[in-house]
Amino acid sequence: MHALFIGVLMILLLLLVFLSLVTGRFAIPPSELKAILLSKMFGQNEVFRSAAWTVLSRVRLPRITAAVFVGAALSVAGSAYQGIFKNPMVSPDLLGASAGSGFGAALALLLGASLNTTQFVAFLGGLGAVLLTYAISRSVSKYRESMLTIVLTGVIISSLFNALISLIKYLADPNSKLPEITFWLMGGLASVTLQNLPTLIVPVVLGLLPALSLRYRLNVLTLSEDEARAMGVDTRQLRKVFVVCATLVTSASVAVSGMIGWVGLVIPHFARMLVGSDYSRQLPTAMLLGSIYLLLIDNLSRWFFTVEVPLSVLTSLVGAPFFIYLLKRDRKGGL
Repeated sequence: MHALFIGVLMILLLLLVFLSLVTGRFAIPPSELKAILLSKMFGQNEVFRSAAWTVLSRVRLPRITAAVFVGAALSVAGSAYQGIFKNPMVSPDLLGASAGSGFGAALALLLGASLNTTQFVAFLGGLGAVLLTYAISRSVSKYRESMLTIVLTGVIISSLFNALISLIKYLADPNSKLPEITFWLMGGLASVTLQNLPTLIVPVVLGLLPALSLRYRLNVLTLSEDEARAMGVDTRQLRKVFVVCATLVTSASVAVSGMIGWVGLVIPHFARMLVGSDYSRQLPTAMLLGSIYLLLIDNLSRWFFTVEVPLSVLTSLVGAPFFIYLLKRDRKGGL
């Protein structure tokens, strides 16, 4: 039954991808899309407008691909973190990955770095923030892993990097650098190109594959430490694997798309509402729902707005009411 449900979600995602390719202010008929695909993929001599190929290659294909991967990455990271820390209010930015990536990108933009350099520095900033969180938490807890210490340290590191971001915005030129930094931090996919897609796809795939392969064991982390040890599971090592995977995909996503909120918080709850708390089912469901959700939000921004609206604004406008609905729905049993 679950396999059938996953199949339905995959079909919905493919239909939405097709709709995203042919619709927009520059409409591309399905027949012309077919001609472009046959010509570019199979070398057939088909007739199509050069402007249509330009729109597809420079705008829609990179943007759609990025939306699918970023949505999947943030949703899986959110689900994994909620299972690891046994807290349904946890999101992928808990350990400072988003704030660290934001600081790296803001610093690179302030120094006038190129787009590829900015994304690379942002990626390193996210990884560095989580490493700093773990290093400080281990030193505070005397080399014994404490979940509470890790969470509190993550909050501190996030606050520190957010303060540094504010300092960079204060120092930035208000006529050139400040708008660029502010818009990037608000999240968006307008700057994604085919050339920098590998910087997103490769880390996300490397992070998602182990997480999905070990999703059955994620259920063990929701048990108490004594119960997990009785089952012969090394919870500390397993937790580190999931943290590394979640950090990798979150840092890569934020480095390319900026700081897009609510996806990693709301989608795991939606997946849990549909398939239950079994992470062997929840993670694949969250991955597909996240891709569908972010792609749909990006399409709404393209269809109904003449200017580029930051995705974090739209995800908040859609995600906040939906999360209120979830709170009301589960008010008796709790999240």
